[in-house]
Amino acid sequence: MAEHPHHHDHHHHPPAPGNALRAAAALTIAFAIVEALGGWWTGSLALLSDAGHMLTDGAALGLGAIAAWMARRPPSERHSYGLGRAEIVAALVNAGAMLVIVFGLSYEAVVRLNSPSAVNGVAAALIAAIGLALNLWVMRRLAPHGHDMNTRAAQLHVLGDALGSVAALVSGAVIALTGWTHIDPIASLVICVLIAASSWRLLRESLHALMEGVPQGLSVETIGSEMARVDGVLSVHDLHVWMLSGSRTALSAHVMVRSMGQWERTLAELQRRLHERFGIDHVTLQPETATRPLVRH
Repeated sequence: MAEHPHHHDHHHHPPAPGNALRAAAALTIAFAIVEALGGWWTGSLALLSDAGHMLTDGAALGLGAIAAWMARRPPSERHSYGLGRAEIVAALVNAGAMLVIVFGLSYEAVVRLNSPSAVNGVAAALIAAIGLALNLWVMRRLAPHGHDMNTRAAQLHVLGDALGSVAALVSGAVIALTGWTHIDPIASLVICVLIAASSWRLLRESLHALMEGVPQGLSVETIGSEMARVDGVLSVHDLHVWMLSGSRTALSAHVMVRSMGQWERTLAELQRRLHERFGIDHVTLQPETATRPLVRH
């Protein structure tokens, strides 16, 4: 049986966003407790609801931090690719949890529309403003890691927090100025629709990744055509592209070459193009020549 040499390319990857996620989780949970006390003091259901939302989001950020740590662990005998998929699982869980939270907040908003309650608008707006500032700071800390699916899931939760704080701030100000309490549930419903759309999109993307689908924004046909343009490459077949983790993409393919004598140069050029054009760094390529019979396993 003919042997087919395999070539792997492993590049160093930027540090995982674990530190940013851990800091965000700690601050979010701490302020959720403060906001819950503020909601009880002011009588604001909006603040109490947002506090529960932030507490759940703090847990989601913590889950993201754990997943980021797991993804950095080296491969083992039982997990030859490492534990990078933990990031995708965390993204899936966080997106699903966000949809459940949105459903709960929507139900609460409908209840409040029918039975509005008295609220200390000034105090509620002040506490909401502090919460919004915290959310914006956390989003800024996570922004450099937006290429990572796990971090995007965490950012989705923080965005939900920020929008919830905006709703509480606006409703508190309107209630303080006009006494119109219906503004709070109306704003909450609008925000719920926006968050649900983002959550559903992330849920579909993470499920697609778990099913080893081609990463969003990449095309097997386009990648294959680009590889075939490299000098010395006759054709490319058995091309597969999938996600190893929330930020790492893998590729494997059989490459028909004109001459094995130039393979090292051809391999280097293929790796360079895959990295620069498509951001793919984990590459496994099997060379074949036209004069060498193709052996199927």
